[in-house]
Amino acid sequence: MLLRDCAGGVVFYKQKVFLLLNEKNEWVMPKGLIKTEERPQDAALRRVYEEAGIKGTIVEQAGRTYYEFYSVTRQMPVCNRIAWYIMETQEDTYTISEPEKFKQAGFFAIPEALEMITYSQDKSLVLQSYKKLCEKKGTVPEF
Repeated sequence: MLLRDCAGGVVFYKQKVFLLLNEKNEWVMPKGLIKTEERPQDAALRRVYEEAGIKGTIVEQAGRTYYEFYSVTRQMPVCNRIAWYIMETQEDTYTISEPEKFKQAGFFAIPEALEMITYSQDKSLVLQSYKKLCEKKGTVPEF
């Protein structure tokens, strides 16, 4: 099995979280491979910017997720190990920079986002990240 280290961002603008709709019709968050000698948090910031044109700032680490799939091109199973970071941005603007990979995107209210997100571990990650962000700011989560 090929093990790949990745990093991504759970990006918030006010009371909304950023999601992308990929080519498989899955609502996901921006993420990607960590380059050699790159820190995970730098990779997360880079991938958020590369995939969505969003300049975010890291608030704190959100957690990790793992997923496995069979790569037809590599002819072997792959496990992606993703380090996630809670991020904030000052603007709700974005640009889909890879239209062949992503069909749609946007900032969505937390309840709506939780309904849209494809994978349960990502739903949990967004919910916990939102709660951590509110706690850090001394605000009450709005649902």
